Amino acid sequence: MSHLILATNGLAAGTLRQAGMMNVVLGFCLRFVWGRLPSEEQLVMGLEPRSAKHCNIGDHWLDDVQKCQLKGFGTRDIGFFELCEKFDSIEVWVDPQPNDQLVLVWLLNLLRPYKEITTKLSLVHTDDAVAGYQPESVAEWKLPAFKVADSHLTLASRAWRAWRAPTPEPWFDLLAKDLTILPRLRSAVITMLAELPDVQSGLGENEMGMLGWIEDEGTEPREVLRAVEYREVFDELEAGELLRALAQGPAPAIIELGEVPLDTSEEARPYPFRGGRIALTELGRAIMAGEEDFSRHSSIHRWWGGTELTNERLWRWDPKSRSLVAP
Repeated sequence: MSHLILATNGLAAGTLRQAGMMNVVLGFCLRFVWGRLPSEEQLVMGLEPRSAKHCNIGDHWLDDVQKCQLKGFGTRDIGFFELCEKFDSIEVWVDPQPNDQLVLVWLLNLLRPYKEITTKLSLVHTDDAVAGYQPESVAEWKLPAFKVADSHLTLASRAWRAWRAPTPEPWFDLLAKDLTILPRLRSAVITMLAELPDVQSGLGENEMGMLGWIEDEGTEPREVLRAVEYREVFDELEAGELLRALAQGPAPAIIELGEVPLDTSEEARPYPFRGGRIALTELGRAIMAGEEDFSRHSSIHRWWGGTELTNERLWRWDPKSRSLVAP
């Protein structure tokens, strides 16, 4: 019997591979919680057998995989569907973080028409990020594997369409549905709604978290980014973009107090900060006090799923009433 594990992130795949799990372990490094979503055509192209279309590093789904990791089941040029057909069983290991839930619903929606694959597909839901544990510890886990049914595929397709929708309404409507068959999805729905601009502050939960992490005398940028790490929504690069946005515009919420001489660690610093400590501006302090709205003073333009957020088209989230507020 041949077995394949598909992990919802690359770090989890690395840990599971070191743990000696299954014949082949592969992970997806897709990020759906930040930035403009790739088109469906782009996503499918990345899974096709390698061709002239995959001219850049990262274009093909196996670009980060070594040939030895496929263990004779194919080359680094093989397509995703062709590889799946080679295995007798496939497990999808799903971390609980929001991006992992989005990768899960994307994958199930993608595979929905392929009955020859979905009939041998099972889901393994983890309680924590797999990569946070030693491989020898993970090897001893006895997690249940749930056979994928039509109900999983139907719900996943609905959730994926909702995340890609041009407004947050379909995603919000998921809260009125029974999501228990995908046990971490409801938490992900709520978490991502909280990343919409707050009805009072104009900032998402992670942005507010970073402002709240900043001390009166200033705080190192790396320390500020730790506030994002705890919420497990955005990675370091994405958090750096959030932080940068707070420092831009005619009325920034944060300011750098000073710079230190460049040194060998300079490249690791979050752009555009050059080493100085970060402090709240008068606007930043007013936002934290609940007296100001960031969107009234600075330009907002970012993507939340398929929704393009701008000052003129600013969907908001009211955490107290758990309601969506239209522009």
